[in-house]
Amino acid sequence: MSGTLYVVATPIGNLEDLTPRALKTLATVNLIAAEDTRHTGRLLIHIGCKTRLLALHDHNEEKVTGSIIKMLLDGDSVALVSDAGTPLVSDPGFRLVREAHANGITVAPIAGASAVTAALSCAGIATDRFCFEGFLPSRQAARREALARLARETRTMIFYESVHRVLVSIEDMAAAFGTDRQAFIGRELTKLHEQCVQEPLGKLLQLIRDDTIVGKGEFVVVVAGSKAENESPFEVDRLLTALSSRLSAKDAAKIAAQATGLKRNALYERLLELKD
Repeated sequence: MSGTLYVVATPIGNLEDLTPRALKTLATVNLIAAEDTRHTGRLLIHIGCKTRLLALHDHNEEKVTGSIIKMLLDGDSVALVSDAGTPLVSDPGFRLVREAHANGITVAPIAGASAVTAALSCAGIATDRFCFEGFLPSRQAARREALARLARETRTMIFYESVHRVLVSIEDMAAAFGTDRQAFIGRELTKLHEQCVQEPLGKLLQLIRDDTIVGKGEFVVVVAGSKAENESPFEVDRLLTALSSRLSAKDAAKIAAQATGLKRNALYERLLELKD
């Protein structure tokens, strides 16, 4: 009989958020597959756990998945953890979980912390429908293109962002969505210097620039969805102007058409008018 692959959520900051079930699982499995063994090792020392660790990250997942599957098929149980939060949410582990299912191995979630749900729960922005967009592209042109496609997304959007790019990302969000779009920044969630701030994008931009929202740590950004049916032509003009500052008129019109559902030729003509 094969073992079980446990997908174990670990704290995103405060170590007291580790659930009793997660602690018991980590202590009783035969192996823990960890994104960073040094990081997870510190957690194991804190809880007094001596289970063997094996590194599983973006660069070696394909290579080590086979050996872990063999262990599971031989009857051993394995816990999959990431550095923080729930594995596979912008973290490694997809190949391992997919192969476990393909081999008829039981995959069991050990639920717990997630930066996505933590931010959403305290953002004060609609939670009935939302989408997780992860990290935006690091290159400016690609990031602006991605945001342009989301300009008329009606669901609440959740993004992860690094300290090095949070300012430029909020600048690009304000350009793509408008400075009045309601948004939330969760910085260092559950940690000692946690900040949770809900304001329109324009105000959040100001708070980052003046260091009221401190430029340190890890960020989750939640942005309200578009009121597409009420969107004014001025929002479309703003989108076209933002895109054309980095792209040709033809490409700007193409991306704006994808984002808004409007005709590309009409948007191209409107962009030429704006430039005139």
